[in-house]
Amino acid sequence: MLTGGCLCGAVRYAVTVALQDVYFCHCAQCRKAQGSAFAASVPTPRAAFRLLEGEAQIKSFRASPHKRRWFCGECGSPIYSEVDEAPMLRLRAGSLDNSSTLTPVAHIFADARPAWDKILDELPRYPGREPGR
Repeated sequence: MLTGGCLCGAVRYAVTVALQDVYFCHCAQCRKAQGSAFAASVPTPRAAFRLLEGEAQIKSFRASPHKRRWFCGECGSPIYSEVDEAPMLRLRAGSLDNSSTLTPVAHIFADARPAWDKILDELPRYPGREPGR
């Protein structure tokens, strides 16, 4: 079981399956939500995610008509995003207590990155979502 949470500790969660793949999303929405060049997201089965603490502190923002982003209302740490009715959510890799099992697999929305965001690795780059999503 993996655990994670926010910066201030108010929100804590557990994931009951092994996680491995990390996608780096460079879309404008992820950049704004993370305050960084990209979001490091881990596809996670919705059924395997369990909120342990912070039900009153976790807040969401409907980023588009069918997508919600969840974060700590106290410290602002992003926790995950989800598309309505999708079986997977996108857990933020930085919110995990131990991310040593994760492996970067691709950059998505790579064509949307700003000129100052240089990709310096050889991972696959997709102009939009990863294939099959």
